[in-house]
Amino acid sequence: MPDAIEAGPVADFTPGVLAGVDRFAVGNSNGEMFAVARRCRHLMADLADGSIDDAGCLTCPWHGAKYDVETGKMVLGPQGVFAKIPGLGAAFKVLTSILPLGRRKVVARDGTYYLE
Repeated sequence: MPDAIEAGPVADFTPGVLAGVDRFAVGNSNGEMFAVARRCRHLMADLADGSIDDAGCLTCPWHGAKYDVETGKMVLGPQGVFAKIPGLGAAFKVLTSILPLGRRKVVARDGTYYLE
């Protein structure tokens, strides 16, 4: 496929691993590979610098917002001081219901993951 983006060797993506690949944060959430747009909807933090929590959600490295990696929707709004702003978390959750993070399919071919 000509527009496929090489993500890296399958062996490098053990559960919990997260990497930046082109415009995507690519990771292994509880054994399932995902690729979502790298920029948090809150203040555009690089989600590839985040983490994957025990529930399999992608967590923003700056303010702790959490995203469902299957849908790209925010499931928990920004935390810390931002959590004290009335309606902020709900507003971002609504935004990502309408405009979720972009997603690409991750496929393995010949021991390498590709984004299609």
